[in-house]
Amino acid sequence: MALASARKCWTITSLAFLSLLFRSILAVGWTVALRTKPVNYLRFPSAAPFKIAVFADLHFGENAWTDWGPKQDLNSVKVMSTVLDNENPGEEDCSFRGTRRLELMKNEIMDNALSYSKTGPKELWPSVSNYVIQLSSSNDPQSPVAFVYFMDSGGGSYPEVLSGTQAKWFHNKSNELNPDSRVPEIIFWHIPSTAYGKVAPMFLPFSFCVGSINKESVAAQEAEMGVMKLLEERPSVKAVFVGHNHGLDWCCPYKKLWLCFARHTGYGGYGNWARGARILEITQQPFSLKSWIRMEDGHTHSEVILSSETVLLSSFLVDQFSSKEK
Repeated sequence: MALASARKCWTITSLAFLSLLFRSILAVGWTVALRTKPVNYLRFPSAAPFKIAVFADLHFGENAWTDWGPKQDLNSVKVMSTVLDNENPGEEDCSFRGTRRLELMKNEIMDNALSYSKTGPKELWPSVSNYVIQLSSSNDPQSPVAFVYFMDSGGGSYPEVLSGTQAKWFHNKSNELNPDSRVPEIIFWHIPSTAYGKVAPMFLPFSFCVGSINKESVAAQEAEMGVMKLLEERPSVKAVFVGHNHGLDWCCPYKKLWLCFARHTGYGGYGNWARGARILEITQQPFSLKSWIRMEDGHTHSEVILSSETVLLSSFLVDQFSSKEK
């Protein structure tokens, strides 16, 4: 996974691949100064929330030898530009380019002085990139407001799993950085875990999930190897965000956290559902995590507060309903 910044435009790039095609970008926007040396954190703007736009399943580079392929890439860029304009990330344009997984990481780390991208750890093979970024207070770069984890869920020529070694890495890293689970943690990977299938609503309007499309079954990872159990047990984990399914854009409460899909952004790949992006807005004091969908035509929908309290309330209501049914 890759994270890069450019003048007046932050971009966090979440790598997920089908046939090693670049498919997912997150953009974080506000006016910033160029950094002159590597740092391990992103900083909140003064008196403003930290905003993230999740651009999922771009499918850049498909059928590049035809007229159709480049046209879809152009349409995908237009979706991103519209979303970024509406969410007011800055005055200058962001540019995105799709390429192969290992080449992208090499370009980001070696050729882009502003990149936050990280490969490895190498012992976590077959994944390529797993890392964490600290979101720091606007007043103190050493004071974390949240930790954002990026994990490689495979795909293409790689197994579609988060492995046991990745789970161990998360366990060790989260306990090192956040031993008392005091600081909120937000998780990103691409292919949904099997837990998504457990919470998938049959009918969105009659569930505790929030979204607008529920048009296909969850295409989950090949196996569950321990990551979700760790996340469920950490009270600091607030939400997991994935892509992969183009016909799903919901957020559902699960245990003490939220499981969310992005909105299909790219014009490549399957499906003709309207394009858009999932937006996240994080505030510092008090901490809150809010999300909604921004569509290509500019309108928004499916706003939800991703809090533990909301999850507990929905669980309570489910229990009450179940007891009445009995």
